[in-house]
Amino acid sequence: MKVLLNPLMVLILATAGMPMVMASPLDHLSVGELVFLDDFENDLSQWVVEQMPGGTARIIDGKLDIDDAGGCTVWFKQKIGGSVVIEFDITMVKEGSANDRVSDLNFFWMATDPSSPSDFFANSAKRHGDFKNYHPLRLYYVGYGANDNTSTRFRRYPGDGSRPLLPEHDLSEPKFMNVPNKTIHLQVVADGNRIGLKRDGGIVFDFFDKDPFQEGWFGFRTLKNHMRIDQFRVRHINH
Repeated sequence: MKVLLNPLMVLILATAGMPMVMASPLDHLSVGELVFLDDFENDLSQWVVEQMPGGTARIIDGKLDIDDAGGCTVWFKQKIGGSVVIEFDITMVKEGSANDRVSDLNFFWMATDPSSPSDFFANSAKRHGDFKNYHPLRLYYVGYGANDNTSTRFRRYPGDGSRPLLPEHDLSEPKFMNVPNKTIHLQVVADGNRIGLKRDGGIVFDFFDKDPFQEGWFGFRTLKNHMRIDQFRVRHINH
């Protein structure tokens, strides 16, 4: 005896046992009002540089050029809050210079200092670009193509010196690493409980934070690396 199946039943049976792919709100991110911008045409008056000896952070040909030897963080001076996308173009430079390592395209966002809640830059000189001095801050952090361009990691620093790392936030696939001399567009997301990162429109990290950091400072971070940044924008997210 023949059993006839309707098309819906065929589809259900064909997909039984297949993993379900859930859509992410980051897939349809809609950005709106411009809050801050810097095209790096003039100077670094909107930024605070914390850098170990031997490196430079300066404007060259209308871009923020960070050529670092021992550790550097460049903070945007304005506090950023609410549901926002922080976006920029960035190029990892490989032109034969000493620091052209193509590693550690890193950044902090929603950063605050529990030891100085009323003045984030009070300890700027003490931090001085030395990475361990940033561990006590409360923030989100991505180390993109770090550890000699072998890992891309997302961490949530709770502000007590610990730096938890979830297994799903420790990536090693080549598609998540840096490519020399290629300009990419990154979008760093803070949208209530939804925290994430997109590269050239594709999702890298999508994290639901039950107790999100809702305001703080953004900073570019690197170590013994040379990178160029342009088209810095902060925009509200449309809902």
